[in-house]
Amino acid sequence: MQNQKRAPGRPPHIPGATDRRLVLILAAEGVPQAAICPVLDVSEKTLRRYYRRELDIGSAKLEAALVGHLLRLASGSDDGVALRAIRFVLQCKFGWSPYMPPPPRG
Repeated sequence: MQNQKRAPGRPPHIPGATDRRLVLILAAEGVPQAAICPVLDVSEKTLRRYYRRELDIGSAKLEAALVGHLLRLASGSDDGVALRAIRFVLQCKFGWSPYMPPPPRG
């Protein structure tokens, strides 16, 4: 049998529909990218390269869910701890700030 020449390194990553769905679900649940990588057995760079859309959509879904909970709590709930916790997550993960002017509409 003749030796076949192979390129050095790992074979290229080919994302499948199941992998894309998994990344979307994990990102929407707030799982950090560094924790998603071992699940798919890829590097963070590969994750961001092949799954950018899923990461962005998952992040937007998480932010929308948190804002919905924030509005529900702010509209009459007495749960001050949950309100502070949601504000903390929005400030840390999504850069929300009570001191920043709102973004321009347009």
